[in-house]
Amino acid sequence: MTATSTQPKYEVKDLSLAPQGRQRIEWAGREMPVLRQIRDRFAQEKPFAGIRLVACCHVTTETAHLAIALKAGGADAVLIASNPLSTQDDVAACLVADYSIPVYAFRGEDAATYSRHVEIALDHRPNIIIDDGSDVVAALVQHRQEQIADLIGTTEETTTGIVRLRAMFNDGMLTFPAMNVNDADTKHFFDNRYGTGQSTLDGIIRATNVLLAGKAIVVAGYGWCGKGVAQRARGLGANVIVTEIDPTKAIEAVMDGFRVLPMSQAASQGDLFITVTGNKHVIRPEHFDVMKDGAMVCNSGHFDIEIDLKSLGAKAAEVKEVRPFTQQYQLTNGKSIIVLGEGRLVNLAAAEGHPSAVMDMSFANQAMACEYLVKNKGKLEPGLHSIPVEVDKEIARLKLQAMGIEIDTLTPEQTEYINSWTSGT
Repeated sequence: MTATSTQPKYEVKDLSLAPQGRQRIEWAGREMPVLRQIRDRFAQEKPFAGIRLVACCHVTTETAHLAIALKAGGADAVLIASNPLSTQDDVAACLVADYSIPVYAFRGEDAATYSRHVEIALDHRPNIIIDDGSDVVAALVQHRQEQIADLIGTTEETTTGIVRLRAMFNDGMLTFPAMNVNDADTKHFFDNRYGTGQSTLDGIIRATNVLLAGKAIVVAGYGWCGKGVAQRARGLGANVIVTEIDPTKAIEAVMDGFRVLPMSQAASQGDLFITVTGNKHVIRPEHFDVMKDGAMVCNSGHFDIEIDLKSLGAKAAEVKEVRPFTQQYQLTNGKSIIVLGEGRLVNLAAAEGHPSAVMDMSFANQAMACEYLVKNKGKLEPGLHSIPVEVDKEIARLKLQAMGIEIDTLTPEQTEYINSWTSGT
């Protein structure tokens, strides 16, 4: 974890892992044709020349392609981890050794190290921040107000981060533009639903090797992530129960064929619990008290606060690791509860995160959102901004093109009809 005269400053696990990381990055690139096309254009146009950029993301093979594309566009970029258990150490090593991108991330870093890396990122005095959970932006707003003058804007692709940005805006603290990448159609329809759906179950299966068919699986939250998890769990033969606080989403879950219960009732019925709400303490002491012996709980929301692990720990006579990423809490009442991935994102703690094919669209949105901020420097009002519809559609078009799929176009007659009010019955 040192620096040499021929390397940028960095803090990674082991640079000797770089060849393995390069091979895995190349494999992921096979399924990321949209971002590859954007990178090639960036390399020609250099939209980020002279721009200092900080990215706080899960350091995975897919994120590597985003970082490489931004550097190809001329960005002076620094990459830090957004989660202590999601960093792929071989990828971090490759980005440093082969691409000279400063990376400050290693799997298992503690909270103090994470906070120090956030400070290192802010020391870069970024013009653009790519955030995943809004930790870097929050630190900037709280502790580095004098640096806001350097900032062109930020991008955010998590539901949790968008909630935090809206709260900042409501408190009058979001005094710069923020691009809401999370709500782009080519992000949340695919990344949240298909990515989270598949990768969450992948993490659970890798951590436990249990058969999901026939299990009662409780999915807390029926947003796009919850929909994906519930659909994939049902596809594997699970009996899925959904818990919700939003009546409209609850009705949707019912119409989609799922049982909907409050957590107070679902807690005694579930074999496996998956939280995907973005909120705090969705599973609490009163729920632990009535769970089955051996019930498993895990989280696929951004932060590790959805399961009240502190209260669970207080109820435990013993905590031991029974498998990698799998801890058994032996309770004083004689029952046990199994926690996967330490309550952090189970798809990244115990698996490899979303498949490359969906991250291709998500990171295409991130790259083009950064370009949009630069092109519109000084023109955007403070607050959240949506990805322009034309950008969203272009990403979808490029994805279809790469998949070899053609679609219809409007005829002149159809175009005239949908733009007219005079035709009717």
